[in-house]
Amino acid sequence: MKNNIIKYFLTLTVIFMAASCSDYLDVNIKPGEKDEAELGLKDLIAPVLKNTVLANYYAASVTSNYTQYFGGYGYTAAGESSCGGAWSVMYTDIFPNIGLIKEKAEASGAIHYSAIADIVTAINLSTAVELWGDVVYSQATQPELYAYPVLDDGKTVYLQALAMIDDAITALQATDNSGEIIGKEDMIYKGDIGKWLRAAYTYKARLQLKLMKNGGTTASDVLASINNGFTSNADNFMLNYVDAPSNNPYYTINVVQRSTSNYFNAPNDQLISLMNGSQYPFASVSEDPRLPIMFEKSVETDPWRGFLNGGTGLSSDGNNGNTFYKNGGYYTSSDSPLILITYAEAMFIKAEAAFLANGGTSTSTGTTAESYNAYLDGIQGHMDMLGADGTDYLADASVSVGVGNLALHNIMREKYIANFHSTETYNDFRRYNFSSDVFTGLDVRIPQDEDVYAGLWFRRAYYPENETNSNDNIITDESSAINDIWLFE
Repeated sequence: MKNNIIKYFLTLTVIFMAASCSDYLDVNIKPGEKDEAELGLKDLIAPVLKNTVLANYYAASVTSNYTQYFGGYGYTAAGESSCGGAWSVMYTDIFPNIGLIKEKAEASGAIHYSAIADIVTAINLSTAVELWGDVVYSQATQPELYAYPVLDDGKTVYLQALAMIDDAITALQATDNSGEIIGKEDMIYKGDIGKWLRAAYTYKARLQLKLMKNGGTTASDVLASINNGFTSNADNFMLNYVDAPSNNPYYTINVVQRSTSNYFNAPNDQLISLMNGSQYPFASVSEDPRLPIMFEKSVETDPWRGFLNGGTGLSSDGNNGNTFYKNGGYYTSSDSPLILITYAEAMFIKAEAAFLANGGTSTSTGTTAESYNAYLDGIQGHMDMLGADGTDYLADASVSVGVGNLALHNIMREKYIANFHSTETYNDFRRYNFSSDVFTGLDVRIPQDEDVYAGLWFRRAYYPENETNSNDNIITDESSAINDIWLFE
């Protein structure tokens, strides 16, 4: 890592962004071209936000195969991975620049800029720990002091991330008298501090939910945070490609490349079977109304069929898979957003936490009105985000199960659908040890040729080889990919 951490000069590259923010992002500064003293907070924040969402995308491009959202050509399963793209963006483009934002914000008393930097740091640190376990942090971005930085204990770093969010919450609730006004350079919320505050509480709840097993938090802690979190889809943490100079990467890979007979991904049976009536037979509707908004079929009159992960192109009913990403679909239009966390997820966090607080388990049924209403609100929230009419779906007996019959698998089914492409689904799978009681129909990938880990789930990323080749304190071990990190043990 000694050669890829930059502290005193910044590379502000723009892959995409809305035209309304072009004043802050129409730059492509190579290392050494511009000194940090010439850059203001407004110059620094937008690339950091963009790269935070982009790092999450790079991670999701691997974990979404593990969670069977998609496979290569529909059916190819991913093997063990270093998630090197996410590591590179975090340690080259994000952490050094966040450090500079913090320095400049503290020097000028810009407590709201500093708070956003804390939130973004927490997002990236927690994601790093969830991917790799122990990570470089205390000695990162300081090559002049630490040429070969050591790995820090993952649990310690994770709790530091949680503390940063608490610090951010305190700062966002205070008045910023610095004169540094956050505006359109904020690619997420355009300087809306109330939305940043709700995002901080929502992300805090997300972390607390994962810490319930090995970190000392409780369901009540999660509820206390989420009740101050997102209140509508207007709060969604997402990065838009509207009027951007490049296209959404899911569109490029899964629509454009498929149309030119190049590599593409297509949805797996695990997802489609939760939406087409296979795993949850419908009583009064024929399909989930979100299906045609997200995907398209090769033959319109055929049933929706996803591809078995690791298979040869078949669906679970023995017929060929026929479902592909839709050109113009919500997630695969050229200007579709990249999404980090949504109101729908917030409601499913609340539904699960309230379910657990009431004594619920992975196999129990029955909950509270608070949990059930949050479950319904999460479904409606995702329907609204996609522009789907969910009225009949929400009334179907497979969905409208009632307070007394709600089970954890109902909540997690809908969260799985709503969190399409999210790295958080990988965390959910690991939290519940890939349980088919919780994730209906879930089974490990079909073994492919030379799959030395056949029958085993990939539970983490291993450290990128380019890091281990330059730093003896970081050791690559591909076999570690089948071992849990402390958070999910």
